[in-house]
Amino acid sequence: MARNGLAQGANKGFVTDAIERKARPSQSKGRLGKRTALCREIAREVAGLAPYERRILDMIKTGGSSADKRIYKFAKRRLGSHKRALAKREDIKGVNSKMRAKQAGA
Repeated sequence: MARNGLAQGANKGFVTDAIERKARPSQSKGRLGKRTALCREIAREVAGLAPYERRILDMIKTGGSSADKRIYKFAKRRLGSHKRALAKREDIKGVNSKMRAKQAGA
C-alpha cells in the first residue's frame, strides 16, 4: 500500500518506495519440474494405465449424460479426495484425446 505522507488516514505515514523482493525457493514448492514431468511421462508410457484408470477411460468412451459425475464419484472413491479426483478425471481425458488424435493421424 502506498503511503501518502499524511499523519492520519488509511495510507498514513512517511512516503517510501516498496522493495522488490526476490522469490523464495519455498514459493515454487509443488510446481512440476521438467525432469519429474519427463520421468512420469516415461513411466506412463512403459507401465500403461492402472486398472481403475482403464475403467475411467472406458466410462469416458461410453459417455452418457452424467459421465463426468460418475467418473468423478468413482475416482473420488479410489483416490480419497475431491481435488485428486478432478485432477485424475482431467488427466485421463487428456490421455483419451491423445489416443484419439493418434488414431486420426495414423
